[in-house]
Amino acid sequence: MNVPSFTFLGFAAIAALLFNLCAGLRAGLAWRRAILLVTNLVFFASFSRDVLAYLPFILFLALGFGGLKLVAARRSRGAFLLAALPVIAAFFWLKRYSFIPDAAFLPFPYMAIGLSYVFFRVLHLVIDAHEGTLPDEVGLLSYVNYTLNFTALVSGPIQRYQDYHHMEAVDPPPLRLIDAGVALERIVIGFFKVIVVSVLLSAIQSRAIGLLSPAQPMADRLGTGLLIAAIYPVYLYFNFSGYTDFVIGVARFFRLQLPENFDRPFSSENFIAFWSRWHITLSMWLKTYVYTPLVLTLARRFDSARLEPYFGALAYFVTFFLVGVWHGRTSVFVVFGVLQGLGVAGNKLYQIAMANRLGRKRFRALGANALYRAFARGLTFTWFTFTMFWFWSDWHQMAGFVAAMGAVGTIAIWPILWVGATIMLAVLEALRHAALGARLRGHSLLNSRYVRTAWGTALVVIGISVTILLNAPAPDIVYKTF
Repeated sequence: MNVPSFTFLGFAAIAALLFNLCAGLRAGLAWRRAILLVTNLVFFASFSRDVLAYLPFILFLALGFGGLKLVAARRSRGAFLLAALPVIAAFFWLKRYSFIPDAAFLPFPYMAIGLSYVFFRVLHLVIDAHEGTLPDEVGLLSYVNYTLNFTALVSGPIQRYQDYHHMEAVDPPPLRLIDAGVALERIVIGFFKVIVVSVLLSAIQSRAIGLLSPAQPMADRLGTGLLIAAIYPVYLYFNFSGYTDFVIGVARFFRLQLPENFDRPFSSENFIAFWSRWHITLSMWLKTYVYTPLVLTLARRFDSARLEPYFGALAYFVTFFLVGVWHGRTSVFVVFGVLQGLGVAGNKLYQIAMANRLGRKRFRALGANALYRAFARGLTFTWFTFTMFWFWSDWHQMAGFVAAMGAVGTIAIWPILWVGATIMLAVLEALRHAALGARLRGHSLLNSRYVRTAWGTALVVIGISVTILLNAPAPDIVYKTF
């Protein structure tokens, strides 16, 4: 079952109606859990007709639950390692990472959609059980509903169990008419982003890739190469953030508030800030369970005030190297991880160097300069765009791109992209500021009920029209493959 799609919407609507039949907490808790369980299992079972295909995934869940119970019963380092290491090893094995011999893999196809996100949830439960920070004992029903939550199974967001449990069993958010309206608005916006905008951007990039040729004049080649490079991050943003908007809206009808995953990432003025606004739940998970423990360990191991600022740079590199490696199992994603690590670590080292050279006050003043901010924003976008080549293409495709562009063209597109991104993003920031500043009777015009209703209606009409005209299945979410 594709997310988003009309089929999924119909399925979720029926489940939400049943879920909300009993609104009272005491009378309705068992009912809501049961309906959510059935909904999660039906959605999970929609990806294959082969029963055997689900067995590895189910065994992975069982391994995680067994490890969770072991750690909860015996909060010792040995019990934690005995629980966590098999979960990590099973994940690498089921995801078929290239450092594992082919002969070791299962000889039949199996369901792996959502496994990467379930892995984070399971490992989070084991770690927090070891640290004693879970709210209470995690029962089998809550475990299954949390790990297989159908609104976040395919591509996240990654929600903490503590937040999920509070909404599921302690204090579910009310579902008032205004809440339903906001949720529907998120669904419409997400659907439009994925079905219309991301499809259009993908088609533009595919056409540009087909046009790129050494026979093109250099000016045309530069334009085509720039389009190929710059369009993909924008496409990925609309594809993934659209999915996130959609599932956040759907989850709200089940009294669940999924965490936000995007916060205008292309407005970021450095690479560290970018990763606090792009795939937020992934970077926050790794910050909590990798970055912070690593910094604390280094600080305890090396008691040096002079070295302390650099611990963060090293921890950033390790953390975001893991971000890259998590995305894929081949050498391309190892390089992707190295580039992400270099981006955030280099950003941190630059901040340290500039603060030492200028002083914190003068460095903050420089950061407030409009021209500096504009070029920093453009540079951040350019670096992310560069790293994306190791995300969407393989070595053969990259070699073809370099051969078609030539050495001069391959090098030249990056400073051109930096300048172009600087100008374009500055214009977009100015337009956004002006739009948000427009007032009607003292209230924001853009956020008024009438404008939002008209905008939402237009998106619905366009989205349905495009779907009917294309007469094609809903496009896949890129992060579904991870």
